[in-house]
Amino acid sequence: MAGQIPDLEAFERTGTGKGAARQARRDGMVPGIVFGGDVDPLPINLDFNKLLTMLRKGRFKATLFNMKVEGHDDVRVICRDVQRHVVKDLPTHVDFMRLKRTTKINLFINVEVAGEEECPGLKKGGTLNLVRPEVELVVTAADIPESIVVDISELEIGDNATIANVKLPEGCKPVIDRDFVIAQVSAPSGLASSDDEEEGADGEEAAATEGGEE
Repeated sequence: MAGQIPDLEAFERTGTGKGAARQARRDGMVPGIVFGGDVDPLPINLDFNKLLTMLRKGRFKATLFNMKVEGHDDVRVICRDVQRHVVKDLPTHVDFMRLKRTTKINLFINVEVAGEEECPGLKKGGTLNLVRPEVELVVTAADIPESIVVDISELEIGDNATIANVKLPEGCKPVIDRDFVIAQVSAPSGLASSDDEEEGADGEEAAATEGGEE
């Protein structure tokens, strides 16, 4: 089921139109709107500094939020648009959509690794490389998985675990419509360097032999 959904605090905005929006910006707020869900749109204001921090973290539009507005029930929302200043590139307005339980959305889901203790490649000194700590999935708003699990218990050195090896929760599917690597067991750096040196030495010896034959 769903993991911890981050809260997003907003304030109901009294008044609409350009005048109210400009006043909100002068007060250090960013105006926005919450729509959908078969109820009337709700004009809101967001704290500018908090919003800017979240935007700079990335994936704002792919994050499900629990919106809290005083006097209203909490509601799950996802950002549908961020309007920005044409010169300063700072947020000037944000649109959020309320989600029904059946709504399909794209979200980044954390990847957990299982089978590390049994993994033969790790027992031989290999190194686990988690290529994708998160995977973007199409999920249903009412049944968002906390994580997906990739099993590496049978991987040897040089083997990969791909999305095809992961049992996804019902109703979830990857956004990328092809197989892709999630985790791999790599050779130890010392062993890799040794192999490179041996290959180089073999190449030099072969070149020397060819030169001598001439």
